[in-house]
Amino acid sequence: MNNDTRRLLFERLRAANPAPTTELNYATPFELLVAVVLSAQATDKGVNKATARLFPMANTPRTILELGLDGLKESIRTIGLYNTKAENIIKTCRLLIERHGSEVPRDRAALEALPGVGRKTANVILNTAFGEPTIAVDTHIFRVSNRTGLAPGKNVLEVERRLLKVVPREFRQDAHHWLILHGRYVCTARAPKCPVCPVADLCDAQRRASSHRTRNRSLNA
Repeated sequence: MNNDTRRLLFERLRAANPAPTTELNYATPFELLVAVVLSAQATDKGVNKATARLFPMANTPRTILELGLDGLKESIRTIGLYNTKAENIIKTCRLLIERHGSEVPRDRAALEALPGVGRKTANVILNTAFGEPTIAVDTHIFRVSNRTGLAPGKNVLEVERRLLKVVPREFRQDAHHWLILHGRYVCTARAPKCPVCPVADLCDAQRRASSHRTRNRSLNA
């Protein structure tokens, strides 16, 4: 995929969804941080159900510590790996109070130093909470980037670095959300919805499939 095609791809995604955002419900950077930590191996819908119980009771580092580990586990017990996630959130709350004045830091190294926060989570916080032009690569974005030819790579870090290099600057802020939503609802892992895809004609996978069909027709003619 060349630069002109990449620009056209994002122009179409922007036209279809001019103001993309996360599907996680949150009101503050801290709520977003908790929601993203909970979202590992869980659906956004499931996380939103859990945080709808949790946040009215506790939505700051101090109030979650006051809730306690057992109380936190009870609030998020419907989430996969909730025991480990609860322990990480409690540890993170302590560090936020001790080192950052109860505020979520706007710094990658400081974010990644928090328990349960890796590069992908840090990228989500930097992008969604603080407006940084980062791109968090999850399984959806990894699949879309490789399948379409937008930014192929062997692992998520390769894809992230490639995306940051090739995505035109004007689209970089929202690229993460466009690509994750496209992968979640259109370019799905199984049975991708190519007939309704707004960028199907730009997709490397579609071009390969079309070329394959053409060759087969020629051989069978």
